[in-house]
Amino acid sequence: MTFRQARWDEPDVWDLDPEATPGEVPPIPGLPERLRRREAVRWPELAELDVIRHYSRLSQMNFGVDTVPYALGSCTMKYNPRVGELLARRRNAADLHPAQPESTVQGALEVQWRLERLLTKVTGMPEVSLQPSAGAHGEWAALTMVRAYFRDQGTLDRRTEVLLPDTAHGTNPASAAMAGFTAREIPSKDGCVDLAALRAAVSERTACFMLTNPNTAGLFESEILEIAEIVHGAGSMLYYDGANLNAILGITHPGRMGFDVAHLNLHKTFSTPHGGGGPGAGVLAAGERLAPYLPIPRVVKEGRKFRLDYDRPKSIGKIKSAYGNFGLDLRAYAFALVHGEDGLRHVARRAVLNSNYLAHKLGTLLPRPFRTLVKHEFLLSGAPLRERGVRTLDLAKRLLDEGVHAPTVYFPSLVEEALMIELPETESRRTLDAYAAAFERALGDSPEHLHAAPQHLAVSRIDEVRAAREPRLSWKDLRDAPKG
Repeated sequence: MTFRQARWDEPDVWDLDPEATPGEVPPIPGLPERLRRREAVRWPELAELDVIRHYSRLSQMNFGVDTVPYALGSCTMKYNPRVGELLARRRNAADLHPAQPESTVQGALEVQWRLERLLTKVTGMPEVSLQPSAGAHGEWAALTMVRAYFRDQGTLDRRTEVLLPDTAHGTNPASAAMAGFTAREIPSKDGCVDLAALRAAVSERTACFMLTNPNTAGLFESEILEIAEIVHGAGSMLYYDGANLNAILGITHPGRMGFDVAHLNLHKTFSTPHGGGGPGAGVLAAGERLAPYLPIPRVVKEGRKFRLDYDRPKSIGKIKSAYGNFGLDLRAYAFALVHGEDGLRHVARRAVLNSNYLAHKLGTLLPRPFRTLVKHEFLLSGAPLRERGVRTLDLAKRLLDEGVHAPTVYFPSLVEEALMIELPETESRRTLDAYAAAFERALGDSPEHLHAAPQHLAVSRIDEVRAAREPRLSWKDLRDAPKG
């Protein structure tokens, strides 16, 4: 075996004889016959040192925010401070169980209660629930609250539509459908909501308009007060997708803009872990009209004690077995306390500064649509690459060979061959300059190399269609797969 960075599928990593005869399965008393294996599991047999080296190599092959910059626009992959990690891993936090008596988890309930109070100031809304598991879960819960409100008003039979702009996150229309509404798209004009199109679309059928501000083009919807007036004038609700709240943190908030309900992602704005379908926290904030419909339970303070309150007659009910994700709540609370009010405002200003600095540098390499000044993220168009027979996807794969994660590509769809780039406030100017240099080197490479990228990673470019249809999810899949 050579002392280089081994490929993850090298045969000597799995020291297993494929012709070995499986052993017999010892019987387990009381286990029904239909649940028993017919043959023993053929586990690889390896020395501890080989196992350690194998998994150490796998960890080194990963792109992680601890080692490389993540330029994923709209996903805000930023550093998770270790003070939050240390707090969340302490036994008196990590070993808590949702079924414990409330008297034994007073500290945890107080942390969640205090975090909710803090987030009411951040969102400008009177009540907050930590219960949703993720951003999309918060979206669905918010629209379910809107549905319950119009049901109580006796107009649910008419309020069947949810409007959303063509810059919306992909989860927005899915959440609308899950909540029982029909989604209808509103076109953009110069990257922001087309007010004329919105006026024409809003009607007595409209239950809600879903909007991200700043939006996924990195632009602040400067006509937001007029948008709120149009939506509320039709008796509808205005929903805030808080995915991009990190750009306005401490400077303005959804309540001031006229929103009725909002979700925000602790993993984006408050730097808790992100990705892989969890762990997640899709905090839900509500204005006065929708606050009674927030999911139960709610954390309440009575004297010096805290408890979970289930007595909310208008609530949409329980949407998760436990109340919130305490590990993430604790991390987010620590992040907020360490920064303080001025520090959180600085987070937003630094995020906007980083975005504009990098946009200015990369804007000399590829065209930038819409405005010159942006908020936390920006868009480039890779359309000119087609003249060289190259696609945005090729450039993204080539950036991996430069040791940086690729940006978001082909989203939003209103920009041809779109690249959405965001390096948050946690990245230094040196990192931004290095990223711009890597971007320029990748663009300057030959079409042949761009088509073949990545070439210097453990795994080369795969057939994405085949990978989706014939996934290999375990070592057994690899062992039994036909060669070539």
